[in-house]
Amino acid sequence: MSAAEPLLRLAVGVVVERRSAKSAWADFIWRPSAVLAGEPDAAPWTLLDADADRTTFYAGAAEIALYRSDTAFYRDNLATGEPMLWAVLRPTEGEPPYTVVAVTADPSEGEAFATIGTDLVETLPMPAPIRDAIAAFVAADHVEQAAFNKRKRDRADPEALARRGRVKGPS
Repeated sequence: MSAAEPLLRLAVGVVVERRSAKSAWADFIWRPSAVLAGEPDAAPWTLLDADADRTTFYAGAAEIALYRSDTAFYRDNLATGEPMLWAVLRPTEGEPPYTVVAVTADPSEGEAFATIGTDLVETLPMPAPIRDAIAAFVAADHVEQAAFNKRKRDRADPEALARRGRVKGPS
């Protein structure tokens, strides 16, 4: 069985931040820090800014895939007033230290990524152009699902199991 194709794909860029750690076990703390609407013309892992304790990089591009079946999740995310995106980075064995795995606007998918112990998952504010595109997608493609109705069983007929009389055996 093949997965359904998304109806809309939104190109985004992911910015990560590296901070000096105040720990004996790690030199740096990495985290996604922003999602950019559209894909910048920069190469992945381009240095954007640096100071004594913090360095930011453009980590790379991703796509937000929008599916008709998930419009209720997108709608609920937009209804919070401060919609979020979930950016997911996965550690590599070399340089660069992380790769961009996904960016999603679906809260349930974002939580699912968070259960994978090695991934860095960060909720980030949704940029206005992405919010507008997702809102238009939900307005055009959302179909309200009927509430689940529990089926009522037929009442049992107590007479159905009653004895009908004596059964005659072989003579």
